[in-house]
Amino acid sequence: MKPILSYNNLKKHFVIGHQDQFKRQPISVKAVDGISLDINEGEVLGLVGESGSGKSTIAYTTIGMYAPTSGLIAFKGENLFRSGARPAHLKKEIQIVFQDPGSSLNPRQNIKQILELPLKIHRPEVNVRLEEIARLLELVELPLEVLHKYPRALSGGERQIVSVARALATKPSFIILDEPTSALDVSVQGKVINLLIRLKKELNLSYLFITHDLSLMRNVASRVAIMYLGKMCEVANTDDFFKHPQHPYTQMLLSSIPVVSEAEERLKPEKVISTGEIPSPVNSPSGCSFHLRCPYKMNICTQVDPEMIEQTPGHLVRCHLYTEGSPKRVENAAMHKPESILK
Repeated sequence: MKPILSYNNLKKHFVIGHQDQFKRQPISVKAVDGISLDINEGEVLGLVGESGSGKSTIAYTTIGMYAPTSGLIAFKGENLFRSGARPAHLKKEIQIVFQDPGSSLNPRQNIKQILELPLKIHRPEVNVRLEEIARLLELVELPLEVLHKYPRALSGGERQIVSVARALATKPSFIILDEPTSALDVSVQGKVINLLIRLKKELNLSYLFITHDLSLMRNVASRVAIMYLGKMCEVANTDDFFKHPQHPYTQMLLSSIPVVSEAEERLKPEKVISTGEIPSPVNSPSGCSFHLRCPYKMNICTQVDPEMIEQTPGHLVRCHLYTEGSPKRVENAAMHKPESILK
């Protein structure tokens, strides 16, 4: 497959202070710390992690709200930050749907004005904007009656659907969905997810779907990427990811998913118990960032940060358990080989 968006060693650090009065040694939050990842055309990549793992920072850096500290973001082979100001055609092609529609929609504008603004900026060639707005509303299954309503007069689900329509107004090819259903009632979440899946197929869109809900990813994403403390832990096709999770952090997340039947419980990986606290991104531990919580910790984990390796075709993991010559493999291969960590 051909990548539509690529991250190459992306870093985004926020300076929050200095260690001395002369401001010579900055104190930084390493929100994103060396991410390399490809998102292919036509796929839904699910980006999953705990709060503070750096998911939204990746999203906001991609759309240009933040400039990267270092590294590269390429869209269709073009560097998004090559010349400082982002070209207008790239702004059109990459859109975002934010988590909370209540704060992302202008409360002083009605729906017609909200949907008209991106048309004015990015599609000035559209002469009859009202017809295009009506087409957008039909596309997202909203009635024309909402045109003259304000966001406060709509339900949470309707506001989020308006946000989706606004993102579609520029005719993008790539949309970032930053936890688009987490602020909605459960009864509405399914409707919004089904709408997003239908729009992807009809308009040939690619999605970066950010969430902390692994159960949702199983039904939506074609691939899943797991983040922890600003770094990738594991990337795999969805089926392989849920059947054969490799990283201890991934296993911990999957084993904590609530289920309603014994059959579902048997499908979950062996319980991995976290043994410590999440470290601060201001003072990241040396070596592997997960070693303070990992029950399989080795000496090398406290000293050397592991590299992402391809364990099986398309399945990448960043963990010393899977590194050739790992001390734990040498000491006790039968106990610590990947096949026995998971059942």
